Amino acid sequence: TLFAFAIMPGAIMDIAQPEMVVEAMQIIDMPLYVITLIGVWKILGVLALANRRFRLINEWAYAGFFFDLTGASFAHAAGGDTVTSIVVPLVFLIPLAGSYMLRPSTEEAPAYASALKPALAA
Repeated sequence: TLFAFAIMPGAIMDIAQPEMVVEAMQIIDMPLYVITLIGVWKILGVLALANRRFRLINEWAYAGFFFDLTGASFAHAAGGDTVTSIVVPLVFLIPLAGSYMLRPSTEEAPAYASALKPALAA
């Protein structure tokens, strides 16, 4: 929940693209259409993290957020942006890792496994 609340404002700003986002993306030469796509992916990722029934999709969401945050840090570093712009995405890895480690473990098979069981038995 903490990670979702932390990431959603950025997702909305990626889509709405206020002047400060446009300026930041100009510094690192990032096309605005890429930021729009990333914003949509962030919203879908938050929805995937909120829905624990589909474990595989949930795992992909965690991986996607890891790639997004480390990629953002790298893009800011490669673009010559400020140290703050480089470090802030990496700080978001802390609540992401906490969410991943503290998620409920399931003793039962993931939802997609039950659908595959008849096919695997054949």
